[in-house]
Amino acid sequence: MVNRVVVGAHYGLRDWLIQRVSAAVMAAYCLSLAVYLLMQPRVDYDVWAGLFSSLTVRTVSLLFLMSLFYHAWIGMRSIVMDYVKPDGVRLTIHVLVILLSLLYTIWSVQILWGM
Repeated sequence: MVNRVVVGAHYGLRDWLIQRVSAAVMAAYCLSLAVYLLMQPRVDYDVWAGLFSSLTVRTVSLLFLMSLFYHAWIGMRSIVMDYVKPDGVRLTIHVLVILLSLLYTIWSVQILWGM
């Protein structure tokens, strides 16, 4: 019999689930946006402006972007933890990814709700 010792922060199942849920959110958003655009006789500025004038579309778009950023964070963290061995470099990359994700989130809010 193998005696399995579990150590670490136990991110596995939670991160796996978040990755799957965020991927499903992103897929549903992309599919519904594609269907909407394919049903339009023409796609120009007026169609885009009309689409994103809706509070629902802006909210769902922000949900898509937040899912994308969190999905990317989990993926980048996993890659960095697996392949970057020096602690200082790993910490620097983690901090840069977190700061960029926060910057992109703020920028997304400005774009979606800006004037």
